[in-house]
Amino acid sequence: MLSIDFIIKNKKEVEKAIRVKNVNCELDKILKLDKERKKRIFKIEKFYQERNKISETFQRTKNKDLIKEGKRIKKEILKNKKEKEKIEKDLNRLLLTVPNIISKDTPIGSDERANKELFQWGEIPKFDFQIKDHIEIGKKIDILDLKRGTKVSGFRGYFLKNEGLLLHLGLIFEAIKLMQDNGFTLFLAPCLLREFTLIGSGHFPQGREDIYQILNAGLNERGEKLKEPVFLSGTAESPLLAYFANEILNEKDLPLKFCGFSHCFRSEAGSYGKDTRGLYRLHEFQKVEQVVVCKNDIDESEKWLLKMREISEKLLQKLDLPYRVIQICSQDMGLGKYKMFDIETWMPSRNSYGETHSASNLTDWQTRRLKIRVKNKIGAKFYPFALNNTAIASPRILISILENNQQKDGSVKIPSVLQKYIGKKVIRPNF
Repeated sequence: MLSIDFIIKNKKEVEKAIRVKNVNCELDKILKLDKERKKRIFKIEKFYQERNKISETFQRTKNKDLIKEGKRIKKEILKNKKEKEKIEKDLNRLLLTVPNIISKDTPIGSDERANKELFQWGEIPKFDFQIKDHIEIGKKIDILDLKRGTKVSGFRGYFLKNEGLLLHLGLIFEAIKLMQDNGFTLFLAPCLLREFTLIGSGHFPQGREDIYQILNAGLNERGEKLKEPVFLSGTAESPLLAYFANEILNEKDLPLKFCGFSHCFRSEAGSYGKDTRGLYRLHEFQKVEQVVVCKNDIDESEKWLLKMREISEKLLQKLDLPYRVIQICSQDMGLGKYKMFDIETWMPSRNSYGETHSASNLTDWQTRRLKIRVKNKIGAKFYPFALNNTAIASPRILISILENNQQKDGSVKIPSVLQKYIGKKVIRPNF
């Protein structure tokens, strides 16, 4: 969320962000409501001043007519306070729809065709045989069952079996260990979330259709049904950011470096007919997420964005998976993103790269929504900047591992870094 003062001072930049991100935002109405809010505040202050004068006069004169006048002013104060509260409620609701401004080097465009490739790493494998996709490979070596996954879980359901589970857990552990080696505090993040966490991270209100809501939210400590809605997390980013919601932090403790492991659930409501085969776009998966909260300084936040991306790249390099880094264009990035990179890993069956990681700088857009502030040495308070990035998400990354390492005889070579978890160098077909 942008502050109303920032919006007023930087109206042209905000208008540009609305335009290039193609979002529905009633900026003129927001500015009008802010003016009305200020008028109400001015009126209330004037009534308070008038009430104080009447009180002083009454103390001197004991004129009982002033009591009646005092009651009238009191009613006016209450009336204007109610009107101010209603205006503020409408204003705050609309402020949640205001997009963050974008960095100067963000490509302007309407879809992925405008994304800018920065570089590629690794050698794309060449095969002298007819390659298989990860679905056929997984079935042959008995590590993946989509048919029974759909039977049990529904559309996009899956079972990971045997070495498939070990690969999945090994990837998760390697990512967590890498984050620990880079000084990140490790968390097992909750999947059940209160609504404010998703508003705070920016997944509500715009992305509400992609989040699952729990019908039976459970009971409180008195055995009563919970009235507050509960949702399933789509990423550990949301609970990690909310960890310090409504708190004032000390500047000397920055940067905060969090690593969160969690189950993730996404309805994928807006992806009908897109990437429905196999493990690419699932309703549930597991992810290791990076979150950094740093000073409100663009240069420092940019350094952290690159550092977090480099950590993800290092893991892909350890897995020896070819990838490319792209900078995301204005309309392909989220409402709160100031700058965004994706890492796409090579997937032979597609004959192209597929997104496996996403790194974003959201400046103070999320911390304002969550009311996370920082106090500096002289006691002044400010909203810090927040960034996030994927360390690893599985089982999607298994697509690249299986397809890039497939052999002519139907077996799959295991990346050396994962062999200790599997107990073998090769997974062979289960004939």
